[in-house]
Amino acid sequence: MNATTSAALVLAVMVAAYIVAKILKISTELSLFAAALAGALAGGSGIPARHIVEGAFTYFDIVLIFVTATLFMNLLKESGAAVFVVRAILHRFHRHKAPLFVLLTLLLLVPGALTGAGSVTVLIMGGMAATVLGTMDIPKPKVAAIIFVIAGLSAAAPPVNLWAMLTAAGTNMPYVGFFLPLLVPCVVLALLTIFILGWKSKPVDLEKALAELPEAPPKMNWFRVSFPFLVFSLLIVAGRVFPFSFPILGLPLMFAAAAAAAFVLSPVKLAFFKTSRDTVHQLLPLIGTLTCAGILVQVMALTGVRGLIAITTVTLPITVVFLTLFLTLPVSEAVLMWGAAPVLGVPLVLLFNTIGLNPVVALAGMSVIWPLGDAIPPTAIIGRLTTTTVGMKEPYTKFLKYCLVPAVLIAVVGTLMVVFSKKLAFLTVF
Repeated sequence: MNATTSAALVLAVMVAAYIVAKILKISTELSLFAAALAGALAGGSGIPARHIVEGAFTYFDIVLIFVTATLFMNLLKESGAAVFVVRAILHRFHRHKAPLFVLLTLLLLVPGALTGAGSVTVLIMGGMAATVLGTMDIPKPKVAAIIFVIAGLSAAAPPVNLWAMLTAAGTNMPYVGFFLPLLVPCVVLALLTIFILGWKSKPVDLEKALAELPEAPPKMNWFRVSFPFLVFSLLIVAGRVFPFSFPILGLPLMFAAAAAAAFVLSPVKLAFFKTSRDTVHQLLPLIGTLTCAGILVQVMALTGVRGLIAITTVTLPITVVFLTLFLTLPVSEAVLMWGAAPVLGVPLVLLFNTIGLNPVVALAGMSVIWPLGDAIPPTAIIGRLTTTTVGMKEPYTKFLKYCLVPAVLIAVVGTLMVVFSKKLAFLTVF
């Protein structure tokens, strides 16, 4: 039996093990782990303890970013900063739909952009955004679609984009130059989404919205809201302006410093340890997915499956690859979640680099498309979380129907970014 056939059989065993695990209603994280173990056994490696441990720690640095960034956002929420900003915007712009939509979009983009997880956007800002949009007589499935699509784009927005980070790590490419290639399409597409789905709405019912929103602490002010973000921004800028004299802190420590500022400036007493515990509990599914995805990728490399996928991908006609990105990327996300990036993203980026495309812009385009898969079964974690947060009682398919137009726009823009990545290379200078 040659190496290709052997790797193909191992891949078939992995797929079968994953499907069986999902049929048995085992979580996505444990299904990935089961697939890895089955692949190792089928490949004749037994239970490779060393590779399991190494794989589990592959994305440990990204897990640290997740935890510290989400803790920062949760402390801001508990301090009343989020509701203070929402109420202030409503007071000022409730009669002006366009600026209200723009500011609401930016608020929805921030949590996911800082943490890399659309679920954080839904949990921190989703409920308040749903309250505001609901008073504009927008149907709940449409409200859920707005929040889901923008939450997905927030996860793709800089500075933390998991799909780009995981793929870059797998190709030994530094996570540098992604800021504008990710920021521009995410902001533009998020604004198009809320304006397309919400433009026919009525003006905000201010009295009703304020009654349904929580009260902001009396001593909360704009300085308390903005200073933690200023701390984070200054630490990032200092590292770039003084690269040889300023110590390398890393994103986890920067988020920890911002979280400390939010804790100290909070006008209400915060239960720090309770918030920390709740943050870890909130992130357990995500951390589990990253850990098991690392193990799966490690076993794929051990058994030759990763090489098989890479060779198969790079030998496909490039036109076929371009035309199927809108399908392969969301489906891979729906099945593997963030594990799709190292499994499928790595060979695709290597292919694009080989044919002369700009790998940074191409990967940014792919990263914009990937979050669409979070609404597709079998996982659909963020899609279902959004419908629950909004309080939607209608069938899930109605929510998917409203997501269709924004999804097509996102898929087209992401694919065009890949195809014309060489001409868009000027975006990588920042």
